[in-house]
Amino acid sequence: MPFIKIEITRESVTKEQKQILIKGVTNLITETLNKDPHLTHVVIQEVDLDNWGYAGEQGSVIRERALQKKEK
Repeated sequence: MPFIKIEITRESVTKEQKQILIKGVTNLITETLNKDPHLTHVVIQEVDLDNWGYAGEQGSVIRERALQKKEK
């Protein structure tokens, strides 16, 4: 029974986009590993940018800095 966990930042990901991810990953597992799609579980976990870090900084700080650079 494949169990796939996808972690993404919580930033306006739509229900439709999540459905596309779930279907795509399920198809990939089915085609690549020959697994039954009815036994394949996909979980999408959304994480707030304040709870996601990279290189010692919060994702929200990194994103804000990037947006400020774009505005210039």
